Amino acid sequence: MVMVALFLVGLVVCDRAEMAPPPQLAGLHIVGPNMEGKEVRFGVGESVLTTIVTSNTSTGSYNSMHDSFQPLGVLVPLVSMLLGEVVFGGLGAGVYSIVMPALLGVFLGGLMVGRTPAYLGKKISSAETRWIALYALLTPMVVLVLAGIAAVTKAGLAGLVTNSGPRGFTEILFAYASCMANNGLAMAGLNSNTVFYNVTTTIAMLAGRYGLAALPCASRASRPGSLP
Repeated sequence: MVMVALFLVGLVVCDRAEMAPPPQLAGLHIVGPNMEGKEVRFGVGESVLTTIVTSNTSTGSYNSMHDSFQPLGVLVPLVSMLLGEVVFGGLGAGVYSIVMPALLGVFLGGLMVGRTPAYLGKKISSAETRWIALYALLTPMVVLVLAGIAAVTKAGLAGLVTNSGPRGFTEILFAYASCMANNGLAMAGLNSNTVFYNVTTTIAMLAGRYGLAALPCASRASRPGSLP
């Protein structure tokens, strides 16, 4: 139910953002949805649906240009990837990307009600909690550090060939979030085919695939029999 709610909220927010007339064209008295970068055979509706589905799974496919989306339209797939593809689980990593956030929620819920947290009849001890906390922190640590480096270095800023300012920073953040989630989505305004971005996005991909996979294994091995 939580995953369905997250999916539907993201779909509604992104659809409303793209169905509204672009504010840049307000003075031209043009009505209609934001068709920039959209595949005219599918229209805004299917383009938005594809974006939400692919940002929640590791498919990396798309039928529209995400750099042409409105700010709220970009925010939804970005948040979906930063959540670790928790909505229905990513390809090849679906189980732990769902279970680990669930364990975090169970632990926080146990703290609020004053009971020992348990999941499927198994108690969660401090040993597992440390690994769960590291799992929750790994994505923001990797994405923010790499995005921060790119935003203050000449090599990173050289990739902003189309946009600058907040939009350019979003392109950088989107690229690292996509790599961390092993997703494949991109905002085409960022030229990431450089040595700097080839190296740093590889770091994000390795951390997103092997780092996030190792932490659930370490949590399971920390106290055999404690978790399913």
